[in-house]
Amino acid sequence: MIIVTGATGALNGATVTHLLERMPTSGLAVVTRDPAKAAPFADRGVEVRRGDYSEPASLPAAFAGADQLLLVSSNDPTADATTLHRTAIEAAVAAGVGRILYTSHQAAAPDNPFAPGSSHFATEQLLAASGIPWTSLRNGFYAHSLQWLAGPWRETGMIAVPGDGPVSWTAREDAAEAAAAILLAGGGYDGPTTITAPAAVTFAELAEIASEVSGRPIGYRLLDEQDWVAAQQQPHRTEFLLGFYQAAQAGYFAGTDPLLSKLLGREPRAAREALA
Repeated sequence: MIIVTGATGALNGATVTHLLERMPTSGLAVVTRDPAKAAPFADRGVEVRRGDYSEPASLPAAFAGADQLLLVSSNDPTADATTLHRTAIEAAVAAGVGRILYTSHQAAAPDNPFAPGSSHFATEQLLAASGIPWTSLRNGFYAHSLQWLAGPWRETGMIAVPGDGPVSWTAREDAAEAAAAILLAGGGYDGPTTITAPAAVTFAELAEIASEVSGRPIGYRLLDEQDWVAAQQQPHRTEFLLGFYQAAQAGYFAGTDPLLSKLLGREPRAAREALA
């Protein structure tokens, strides 16, 4: 059986949808903190289980019978994500899960200025020590994030950022479909597995693309970090976002891999589509 956590979220929810196109519902179960939100899957005959990483006692039963477990990473920037992931991995061991697939990030590294990178790396170390076969889906930076990371360029006519470097902007929809393909393969993708778009582009290059898709000139400006910080309207997110730009400038998101194209059987979506 394949069990998918976080199935009411955009990423793993899309993976479940792809799985349902290619396998019977009897071989699939989903885990969510709020089963009511998984009603669309339940209506299609998918077993819905309640499980919450912050409630360890809820997890072994939620994971029971899993030949493969797709473990979504915590997206709560205020939580101790590594501790939550440790709890989930320990529950998977207790439940006798056959294999764990974890939604990681291409920039998983202990010294990554972008905070989730170090948590993803730490989680991969926990997986390696668990004794369970594992796959870490090192997805490229999700292209829909350009909605805020590129700023309000449609209104201002300018992409202005405090740091720039190549990023392999990857469509979340493509990453979800790739995860389904790997799950259905039943094995063969051991350890860190990079899932990215085939090209990495800078914000300066994105400004040129934005000019093309909008039909008007879009400028580019590299800002001083302190000036950018001072202009932010959401102080609680400023450090988190600044870490992204610093990591991009340091090259953490520059890597690309052809695997995504092979898994999809087509060319992945490009950053141009996210801007358009």
